[in-house]
Amino acid sequence: MSSVLFDAPGPKARARYRIFGVVTALVIIAVVGFVILRFAQSGQFDAKKWQLFTFPLVQQTIVQSVGATLSAFATAAVLSLALGVLLAFGRLSDRKWISLPCYGFTELFRAIPLLILMMIFYYGLPPLGVQITPFTAVVAGLVLYNGSVLAEVFRAGIESLPRGQSEAGYAIGLPKSAVMTNILLPQAVRSMLPVIISQLVVILKDTALGFIVTYNEILFQAKYFGSQAQYGSPIIPSAIIAGGLYVGMCLILAGIAKWLEGRMRRSLKVVKVAKPEIVAVEG
Repeated sequence: MSSVLFDAPGPKARARYRIFGVVTALVIIAVVGFVILRFAQSGQFDAKKWQLFTFPLVQQTIVQSVGATLSAFATAAVLSLALGVLLAFGRLSDRKWISLPCYGFTELFRAIPLLILMMIFYYGLPPLGVQITPFTAVVAGLVLYNGSVLAEVFRAGIESLPRGQSEAGYAIGLPKSAVMTNILLPQAVRSMLPVIISQLVVILKDTALGFIVTYNEILFQAKYFGSQAQYGSPIIPSAIIAGGLYVGMCLILAGIAKWLEGRMRRSLKVVKVAKPEIVAVEG
């Protein structure tokens, strides 16, 4: 079969692709093997450097740091989605006094680096008499930045829909707010789901910046454990454990997203199959 843009590869092209795939896999294996060899030669796998992580209290601290990371991520993800929807609706408003401030808010906080936002909240507000916890500083920074990014995602998704979708809603007498929430937004979320999930993964990884404001998350604890000189300063083992935890959480989030996407597809197929039956009964 041929696709829309190019013809399907023939036997020679498929053979070249297989060769390229094998060569690429061998290069990756060689690079990973070289890194592991260098770690072994430098003593990064010595029992002394990993002894620290065998203590129950250390393992309990790591579990608590994972809980702190997930807590900040969950709070920031929910609030970022809500702020993104609110800003997207504001930018699409016909009233300039609503759309212009939402546009300025979105562009401002998309342009400010997330780390600077966290530092402003944690180090800049106390001199003004506003005391703030590390958790609040991390969540506030994540929400303002990622909410602005998600606002553009939702706005682009809504504006990419055919105009007939909104016109049909207006034709039956729905106000613009109902058209947005009941017709346009569900379709936009379905079409932009991969981008939304990617941004949620970014939120999860960006919680690591919380160590700058002394938030007790995974990277903060990994940095602390890696500085323990009495156990050989296990920086690399700490980084391996922290990286493995982040990879595992991102994979779980990606799996949930894939399950959700498959569920939405199945529900859409059920609706399409059910429509002819309804029409036949009515006829």
